[in-house]
Amino acid sequence: MRITDIRETAIALKSDLRNAVFDFSEMTTSVVAVVTDVIRDGKPVVGFAFNSTGRYACGAQMRARFIPRILKEPPEALLNAAGDNFDAEKILAVMMRREKPGGHTERSVAIGTIEVACWDAIAKIAGQPLYRAIAEKYNKNNEIERVPCYVGGGWYAPGKGIPELLAEISDKFAQGYRTMKIKVGGMSIPEDIERLEAALKLIGDSSRLAVDANAGFDRERALAYAKALAPYQLRWFEEPTDPLDFALLAEVAAIYEAPIGTGENLFSTQDVRNLITFGGLRADRDIIQIDVPQSYGIAQFARTLAMLKERGWSPASVFPHGGNQMTLHIVGGFGLGGCEAYPGVFGMFAGFADDAKVEDGYLRLPDRPGIGFEAQNALYAVMREIAPELGS
Repeated sequence: MRITDIRETAIALKSDLRNAVFDFSEMTTSVVAVVTDVIRDGKPVVGFAFNSTGRYACGAQMRARFIPRILKEPPEALLNAAGDNFDAEKILAVMMRREKPGGHTERSVAIGTIEVACWDAIAKIAGQPLYRAIAEKYNKNNEIERVPCYVGGGWYAPGKGIPELLAEISDKFAQGYRTMKIKVGGMSIPEDIERLEAALKLIGDSSRLAVDANAGFDRERALAYAKALAPYQLRWFEEPTDPLDFALLAEVAAIYEAPIGTGENLFSTQDVRNLITFGGLRADRDIIQIDVPQSYGIAQFARTLAMLKERGWSPASVFPHGGNQMTLHIVGGFGLGGCEAYPGVFGMFAGFADDAKVEDGYLRLPDRPGIGFEAQNALYAVMREIAPELGS
């Protein structure tokens, strides 16, 4: 049993959306295929992943360092103890050889994307969905049948005002979602509060509305928004500060009683440890939003969860960033607080299986082997292009 090849291609998102900090007009993502010599239904097992959204394609690092390290390793060194499947922790260790400590984002996205693709292959070889493979290894086989799912939206876009925002929220709730997140920081505080109040009037419950500043505020603006938003007791106030400005985050937390969400732009266990140590966050209410494929992958995420648990944080406080099939399985396998969704936002990279249906704010976990990209026709068509072994 061996990995015969690992391939990567960069795909453009082609989006005109923007948040408080940047637009997505140049955004790309890496799609990875891990090809094995294991045959199922007459075809080789191939694992797929992509590097979530919000970070650019990272094929250069993959091709220069991480893919060659895996392919040069003796095949038996990448197998589990039984020798009947691959071991993602061993594959991660091989990719991390000769890597200097620190500077995590230079490599964490590339490594994490390959690692998650390996998990797709591992689960397919075992004939089980990814969430079940994760639960078996890391969560004492504790499975959940459905995952709480909130929808991220409320973007700033040309010609989009309050009527269009309310139409978007109504549409998402009609699709079955029950909690919505909208952007703040792309306008003045009074204008954003006007958008917020209109959304709350429509939704009718502040615990079902979150806001996201996308780490775009300096100290003055972060504290001003915290004071302006505090009376509304929202589900959470996301990324009010630069991801690494733990001192300012602690200032915000000191004056903002309702939950804060952050962590999607931290990419290592060490950085998340610093976040909860120095950022003033409260384990009884705040939300950690690690993006797993961008943070070294599933095996390292398990170590981050263990670190959080040692410091009094529950898995229910973790809502991973990234509205996609990968995140859905990760939330289900580890039993986390909930899953993000981006229906209709990032094209083929957003959302879940084509037949997935949100019911009263929940998504049922699928039984398809692996991550199940095969049930996302547009995305799988791109993936198949870099794995011609699978045929048309």
